[in-house]
Amino acid sequence: MLDTLKTLCYLSGASGNEDEVRDYILERVMPFSDGMTTDNMGNLIVNKKGKKSCGKKILICAHMDEVGFIITGIDDDGFLRFDFIGGIDRRVVIGKCVYIGKDRIRGIIGIKAYHHVSKDEEKAVPKRDELYIDIGAKSKDEAKELVSLGDTAVFDDSVLEFGEGYLKAKAIDDRVGCAAMIKLLERELPCDCTFAFTVQEEIGTRGAKIVSNRVNPDIAIVLEGTTAADLPEVPEGKRICRLGEGIVIPFMDNSTVYSRELYKTVTELAEKNGIKWQTKTMIAGGTDASAVQRSGNGVDTIAISAPIRNIHSPACIAKISDFEIMPRLVMLLLEALSE
Repeated sequence: MLDTLKTLCYLSGASGNEDEVRDYILERVMPFSDGMTTDNMGNLIVNKKGKKSCGKKILICAHMDEVGFIITGIDDDGFLRFDFIGGIDRRVVIGKCVYIGKDRIRGIIGIKAYHHVSKDEEKAVPKRDELYIDIGAKSKDEAKELVSLGDTAVFDDSVLEFGEGYLKAKAIDDRVGCAAMIKLLERELPCDCTFAFTVQEEIGTRGAKIVSNRVNPDIAIVLEGTTAADLPEVPEGKRICRLGEGIVIPFMDNSTVYSRELYKTVTELAEKNGIKWQTKTMIAGGTDASAVQRSGNGVDTIAISAPIRNIHSPACIAKISDFEIMPRLVMLLLEALSE
């Protein structure tokens, strides 16, 4: 799963522009599919037959998109103006490398030179319109030969293993869920399932709304990355979850109260099979689960997540041992549901 996740994190897929990620996934899973379609939103929906039907429609989903940037203007001097796609902390973007458009034009996010900064500005987080992207162009005309308004950009794609089993990359949220789903599709399943690689989660779970209405599932398993705040000076109760403490099984987040029955089943399966797990110690974040759970007549929904530090940044950090167990736990749940 690690190599698959690394490859997925290299790919560009800002919300609304997930084509590169979808094309890779489609090629990987086609040999194992019993039918697939891409809907008008760009969601990739894959059906796979298992050993039997459990009598209920099971949907497993993860989102392909990542936070990023969209080009909104070009200055006379060739600098690009932009807005954010999804929730990005302005503090983490200054001086960072980005890739723009299909041609992966390199750019650096810059700000006013320090010696021009006032005392008040020195203490404040810069506003979005005070930032620009430098692509090395000398004029607007030169920049327009490389970049167009509406082009999207993502953080630099460098991937690094470091320490004892840690991984740094952009977009681990939610390429980790996509990687787990690819691994599940490559295996024999205990029951029939529908897999949905969704779009535009980072800007409002838009793809999942379409998928859930189309599939009309009875049960949904949402695979995600979730915020870990196990950092210096963060009080214990506000750390949400920790790297190295296993997979995260939440009972609630900011947009979903998860099925109590499924929560009980998954946590008991983890305990019984020696799978290290944790839950969230704060009600935080949100996932595609919110859209899926509220669709149709309502859907029994559970999330299984990997803890990630520095989420929505160019340096997301995950512990390999936390997320590599995700496919196994899902498989155990599918076996339980098929019984």
